Amino acid sequence: MTRNEYRIISNRKLSHKTWVMTLSGETGCIEGPGQFVNVAIPGKYLRRPISICDYNHERGEVVLLYDVVGEGTDIMSKMCHGDKVDMLNGLGRGFSTDIECRRPLLLGGGIGCAPLMNLARCLIRQGKSPVAILGYNTAADGFGMEKWFEEIGMEAYIATVDGSAGTKGFVTDVIREKNIDGDYFYGCGPLPMLRALCLGLEIPGEVSMEARMGCGFGACMCCSLETTVGSKRICKEGPVFRKEELIWK
Repeated sequence: MTRNEYRIISNRKLSHKTWVMTLSGETGCIEGPGQFVNVAIPGKYLRRPISICDYNHERGEVVLLYDVVGEGTDIMSKMCHGDKVDMLNGLGRGFSTDIECRRPLLLGGGIGCAPLMNLARCLIRQGKSPVAILGYNTAADGFGMEKWFEEIGMEAYIATVDGSAGTKGFVTDVIREKNIDGDYFYGCGPLPMLRALCLGLEIPGEVSMEARMGCGFGACMCCSLETTVGSKRICKEGPVFRKEELIWK
């Protein structure tokens, strides 16, 4: 983890609530896909944790996807090119990319799709053939991420609860409808979705958990989670956990 000042390269609106922000600055602390940053918001006491969508060590760039859901992210959406951002970077334990698998499924729900982008790049570099399945409530909630996956040579599918785009239903319905034979899964999205993946899919996998956070680096203990191997902090021992570690009630 490092605390540094970053400069905004761009901050673009992708949909009615989703934005993509690209920043330049120190990236050496990012060890792999699935980690997150904690962004200082002017006028707000607590930082805002945001998943790292993508990064490039050579260019020194970090890409963040975020939904405008409150005052903090609304302030972020008004930030402009050249603005400086105080950020804790390289937080948390990300996805395992050394898993023996051939066709991993990258399953995202809403803004939870964000960390799957860099994960996809890592898996492709390893010679694997990942498949992305992205779920939204309606077509209006989508922000075009399936095209990003297709641009790097991946299969990408969409599910919407109301059937306004792609398969009607959930990401699990796409797996059944398209008869997709994945041998491992990576999930990130709302809690009900993660529960359904862990309890419903018969293949091994891991998911990225979301939680309200104070410090973002394990000191305040406010994001503790009870697992099969004891209490874990989502910001420190997570946010990614293997499905067999999680207790669903």
